[in-house]
Parts: sequence; C-alpha cells; structure tokens
Amino acid sequence: MAGRVRQPIDVRSLEAWVSKTVPEIEVPLDVKQFGFGQSNPTYQLTAADGRKYVLRKKPPGRLVSKTAHKVEREYRIISALAQTDVPVPKAYCLCEDDSVIGTPFYIMEFLDGRIFEDPVIPNVLPDQRRAIWSDAVRVLGKLHRIDPKSIGLENFGKSTGFYNRQIATWSSICDAQARIEDVETREAVGQLPHFKNMMEFFSDQKQQPVDRGTLIHGDFKIDNLVFHKTEPRVIGILDWEMSTIGHPLSDLSNLITPYFTARLDPRDSVNVHPGFLPRATRGLPTPEEITRLYFSVTEPGAKSTLELSLAQDHYDQRKRELQWAQAFNIFRLAAICQGIAARQAGRQASSEKAKRYGEARGPLAEFAWELVQVVRQGPQTTRKPSRL
Repeated sequence: MAGRVRQPIDVRSLEAWVSKTVPEIEVPLDVKQFGFGQSNPTYQLTAADGRKYVLRKKPPGRLVSKTAHKVEREYRIISALAQTDVPVPKAYCLCEDDSVIGTPFYIMEFLDGRIFEDPVIPNVLPDQRRAIWSDAVRVLGKLHRIDPKSIGLENFGKSTGFYNRQIATWSSICDAQARIEDVETREAVGQLPHFKNMMEFFSDQKQQPVDRGTLIHGDFKIDNLVFHKTEPRVIGILDWEMSTIGHPLSDLSNLITPYFTARLDPRDSVNVHPGFLPRATRGLPTPEEITRLYFSVTEPGAKSTLELSLAQDHYDQRKRELQWAQAFNIFRLAAICQGIAARQAGRQASSEKAKRYGEARGPLAEFAWELVQVVRQGPQTTRKPSRL
C-alpha cells in the first residue's frame, strides 16, 4: 500500500515536467510512496482525474553498484514487451534529466490487482492456488521464448556466456567479502564452506547447462507479479532492474527456490517456507509439474506435456540442467548472505535481521554443496540431499 512519502521529491517540478511531456496525465498530482521498492524508490501518483500511475526513480546520492538501480533498463524492457503477450504495465515516459526531481525516473501504469508476498499464497482455495502458480510459470515461459531481436532488444545483454560471467563475478565478490574483518574483533568473515570445490564444479563447462541466451527478468518470483483481482491470472510483471539477456534457467530456478529451501532449519537459515514441504499445502503444484509445464511452453515443437514425457532422454537432460542451475542459485544466496555478514562486520548493517542473514551463509553453502553432489550423480540417481 502507498502511504507517507519517506523520500521527498519536488512535486511542483514533477508536475511542470509531466504537464509538458505527458499531457494525458492531468496535474496537480497527489504523491504517496509504496512500502516496496527499497532499491528504487517507488511512488503512487494520483492525477487530477483520479487515475493512478507509478513513478520509479533512482535513489539519491552516490550509488555503490554500477549495475543496480537501472530504471532506464526497466523502462526500455517494459516498453519493448508491450508488443508481446508478456503482461507488463504500460510505460508512459522516461526522464533522464536530474534537474527535475534529482535522479532519472520513469512513469508507468498502476495495475490494480493482487500481489502475494507469501509464495505459499494463503487464504485462497487449492484450485486457485494451483492456477495462480501455473499462470506464473506460463508467463515466465512466454518471456523466455521471445527472440530479443524481434522487439529491438538484441543489444540488451550478451547472448552467450551468462553463467561463466556469473561465476567469475561471484568468485571475485566472495573472495573480497571473505577478507573483510570485524571492526572490533578483527576476525575475518571467512570463506563459504566448500567454496573452492564449488567454483571448480560450476566452472567445469562439461557440467554446465547448454549455453542459451533469452530475455530474463533477473528476480522472477511470485511477489514480483501482479495478479487479477479475482482471476488467477498475471496482469503484470514488476521490478525489471536486473533484467538482461541471460540463461533462462536462472529465472526458473529462482521461482522454485522455496521448494528447495523448505526443509532447511529456520533457526539457521532465512526465507524458509515450510508450506512448500511435500503435501503441506493443498493446491501447490510439484516442482516436477512446474518443470514440465514450463518446458511445454518454451520448447520448440513440444506440443504437449505428454510429448515431453515421451521424450524422456531430452527431459532428463533438461532436468539435470535445472538441478545445476538450482545448486548455483543456492550458492548465490549463500554469497549474498556472506555479503550481509561483511557489511555487518563493518557495522554497515546492524539489525537482528541482518545478523540472521549473515549467519545463514554457512548452512546455505552446505546445502548448495549437497545439491552439487546430486548433479554429479545424474538424473537417474535415487539419492537426494538430506534436506530434500
């Protein structure tokens, strides 16, 4: 919900610019700020005629990350996707002039629907829960089957080598984070368990998924989707700042992460959803069902899930690739938690929540290593990691 403006903007300057640039948005504007959008401050604009819009801007001040906060990229991709069957908000305008409200921003349509912060999706009937998840999977498949060139996004990212770049980036980041010392105890954060062995495994191109490049969201999950008020249908995908051309399995593995982390001990891990344990929540599709539905949308010539079932060798290969992607995704979560521990060591993050996230780095790395062992043994193995 939108409420008090925590990061003020010059409303009069905004109104003057909007009146000149987007006359269909009637001024004056009533401005409120959403609780989400911590990376890029996000505001609700209510025009004089009562119509609502959303403004997303870069945060003020010096930006640490060169890759985050790319509102220009968000605007570019949702504008391009408007001509496809992928549901996105309508983009109205992009302003790159810092003098208007301090940083670049864009304005898009306000989607009046439902956002489910809990991926278990409580308080709906089981058939609705299944339908909601199924449509999320179908929408992801639709995104991944788009040829970037067909909508003018062939230069939106590199078409090959996504995972190799990710491995190199996170290897360097983890090395730097491990060396950070606590400002009081001088004790180093330390490297993640099995870090060297995991880097060797992930870097082995014989183990990696077949290299592919599609448009990816970068953080595709249930709470970044807006659903119709009453129908189990996605009406818009939000938060595109991490979007690029990359490996599609990075998005799929991110979406199904709650299924993998459900058995982790919530006392030493984070974002654990016990509702994703087998048979814990009626209506949740199984990971197997999600995988088959996804590939039925994305695979050329795969006319039905039955056809995919018959092509077992092909499906086993895709399943193994997804296992690899999931192992890497859990490693990445461990690396993010290591980063939080590093910031806590420098007293840049001191909340109890930050402490819990920092402490979760070890258990998550151990879990990623278990998933690596499953990939090594191949899709025919009956062995499963202890937490699955």
